[in-house]
Amino acid sequence: MASSAAAEQQEPASTRFAKDQLKSIVERIEKLEEEKKATSDDIRDVYAEAKGNGFDAKALRTIVRMRKMDVDERREQQDVLDTYLHALGMLQ
Repeated sequence: MASSAAAEQQEPASTRFAKDQLKSIVERIEKLEEEKKATSDDIRDVYAEAKGNGFDAKALRTIVRMRKMDVDERREQQDVLDTYLHALGMLQ
């Protein structure tokens, strides 16, 4: 351990700074990954609650995805879907 501390003192300040900066970045990423997992778990719980109340989780996911789109993008996607369904004889 003493040789490690001595070696660290012999490093140039710029090298120590880079190592500290790298460690800080990695730790921040790890913290954000933990928060992302917790958020994903919370979202899963909400979908499970919705399902328990009789709502269709797949439809809810579609609605959430559609609400992220602007009106024109959503309309264009619906037009393409309708065209494909009509071509396959699934839409009258």
